Amino acid sequence: MNGKTRHTIGNLSGRTGLSVKTIRYYADRGIVPPTDRSPAGYRLFDAEAVARLELVRTLRELGVDLATIRRVVNREVTLPEVTAAHAEALAVQIRVLRLRQAVLTVAARRGAGPAEVDDLHRLAQLTTRERGHLVGDFLNTVFAGLGDQPTSPGVVVSMTPSLPDEPSTEQVEAWLELAELCQDASFRASMRRLARQHAADHDVPGLPRPDAVAVVRDAVAPALAAGLDPTTPEADAVVARVIDRYARLRGRPDDADLRQRLLDRLTVANDPRRDRYVDLLSVLNGWSTGDAVAPAAEWFLQALRARMPEPAR
Repeated sequence: MNGKTRHTIGNLSGRTGLSVKTIRYYADRGIVPPTDRSPAGYRLFDAEAVARLELVRTLRELGVDLATIRRVVNREVTLPEVTAAHAEALAVQIRVLRLRQAVLTVAARRGAGPAEVDDLHRLAQLTTRERGHLVGDFLNTVFAGLGDQPTSPGVVVSMTPSLPDEPSTEQVEAWLELAELCQDASFRASMRRLARQHAADHDVPGLPRPDAVAVVRDAVAPALAAGLDPTTPEADAVVARVIDRYARLRGRPDDADLRQRLLDRLTVANDPRRDRYVDLLSVLNGWSTGDAVAPAAEWFLQALRARMPEPAR
């Protein structure tokens, strides 16, 4: 092919795979203008027209509108400027579609009604500031009055979710569920009690130490893995180990009051929603999933109740 070669619309169609009608349409709108005409009046195109048509086809397949394409081929704007702008626009569309997909997925999974779908859509549409306000209100309720506790600031940070700027569908779904938990009055009350008990476990002289939940979780893990029945004599050693450890951490003797305190502590901790919050937090923040508390708390509650004396009649 040399600089004098001319192509008819039919020839261009065969070379580019575009229909004659489409090429004629582009020519009529000045996107791929003819170089000259044949003696019979047919439009003729030079070699550059082939390259133009290939570019036009690619940009159209990428979703660029014809007005912008005309500006590109007429060199009113550069191709890198257009592709960068279009890539950003697509990124915004992808984020919106991902949010919609997450809302619809969660709604379908739950069999949600119109009101719940509307609420899910509202939560998905929250700005970064609005999400921060929602979570902040939850954490302020949970930790109100505990600011002077040395462990509170670190715990608050560890419980704060951060939805990335480019979240995956899984992260959007996690945010929807976590946001609903944050607004659940009974969950807020449960976490508030848990925070106060956690603070009370640390309200003793000396260096920072594990609280009752951590002691139970670590001690019971092997028993859970082994499928040990908490009500059998074989579980006595686990129970004794936990109570001894908790008594030493509290600086108190093993008595009925200590055991009742531990029972109350674990009853509050035995809330699967707390574990779910931590799992959702891990998805949002890209952390590894933490050890679940509820299974260990439930196991030890059964074990402790089986070994406490029957109340007097």
